[in-house]
Amino acid sequence: MQTYVDTLCREIELRAEEVWPKPHKVRTVYFGGGTPTLLSVSQLGQIVEQLHRSFCLSETEEWTIEANPECLTKEYVADLRSLGAFNRVSVGVQSFADADLHTLNRRHSGEDAVRAVANLKERGYRNVSIDLIYGIPGQSAEQWTSNLDTAAKLDVQHLSCYALTVEPGTILEQQIKSGRVRMPDEDEELARYKTLLDWCGSNGFTQYEISNFCREPYRSRHNSRYWDHTPYMGFGASAHSFDGSHRRWNIADTTQYINGINNNNTYFEMEKISEIDAFNEYIMTALRTTEGIDISKLDPVFADGLKDNILKYIMEGYIYIQNGHYRPTEKGLLHADGIAADLIIA
Repeated sequence: MQTYVDTLCREIELRAEEVWPKPHKVRTVYFGGGTPTLLSVSQLGQIVEQLHRSFCLSETEEWTIEANPECLTKEYVADLRSLGAFNRVSVGVQSFADADLHTLNRRHSGEDAVRAVANLKERGYRNVSIDLIYGIPGQSAEQWTSNLDTAAKLDVQHLSCYALTVEPGTILEQQIKSGRVRMPDEDEELARYKTLLDWCGSNGFTQYEISNFCREPYRSRHNSRYWDHTPYMGFGASAHSFDGSHRRWNIADTTQYINGINNNNTYFEMEKISEIDAFNEYIMTALRTTEGIDISKLDPVFADGLKDNILKYIMEGYIYIQNGHYRPTEKGLLHADGIAADLIIA
C-alpha cells in the first residue's frame, strides 16, 4: 500500500504542469474510486501534502473522501479530522438493515453504519453524505422507508440513492440465476423510487440529479462538475481525466500502474473526443440533472437540431424551458436515459 501511495504522489508531481487552463484554480478534490480509508491517515496526509505542493488549492471549496462504515472508528475519524483537509465524507452505508447487508455481502452491520455517522458528527463533520440502495431482494417497502428515516435521524445532509445493479460474476448473480433469489420487478423498483421522491419532499431534501438529493446548500460540488463537463484530473490506477477535448484513463491493474510510472513506461490511454461525442455525452449527463441542458453551451448547429427533436418531449410534459435551459420535469427525470438516447446523434 505504501508503494502505491508513493507512486500516486509521483504521478501527481509529474502531471502538475498539465493543468488547464492556466492559471488553474482547483475548486474540488475527491478521494474515491474504492475505499481510500483503507489507507492510514498518515498515508492520506502524504497525498494531501503532495497535492498542495503541486497545485494551488487556496480556493478549493470542497474536499470529499469516500469511506465504508467499518473504517470509521472513533480513533480513525479523530485522526482524519486532525488532518484538516476533508470537509465532506461520503459513507457507503447501502442499508441500515442487516438482512440487506447480508444479501449485498457487505462487511459492516446496520449498527456499524449508525455508529460511523455518529462518529463523524461527534467530530464536527456537518457535510456527511450516505449511499443507500433500493431494489434489494427481500427489501420491503417498510424497510426502505425505515432506511430513509434513519438517515434523517442521523442528520445527514446528502443522499445518493441507487437501484441495485447486479454485477456479472457475483454471488448474487449466481443466486438469481439459480432461482434462490428473486429480484424486484420494474414496478416495485419504480414504487421505491417514488417513495424516495415523496420522502425527500417531506424531509427537506432537494433532488438535483436522478440519484442525488441534499439539504441545501450541501450539493456535491465535485460530482456536479462531472455532469456539466467541467475539466478534471484523476490520479491513481484506473483514474480518468478530461481536459474538454481529450479523455484519458490510467491502467486499472495496480501493479502495472506502479511499474509504468516508476519505470517511465506508458501507464494510460487517451482519445480525442469528437464534437458529436462531446454533444452526446453532455446530453446524456445534463438530462439526469434538474438543471438540464444549458442551450448556450451547445454549438449552434447542434442546438438547432436539438430544438426540433426535443419539441415532442416538451409537448408531452417531459421537458420544460426555463432560463435558457431544457429542464426535465419529475416525469422527465424518470425517463431521462431513454429521452437522451433518442436525442443523441447516432
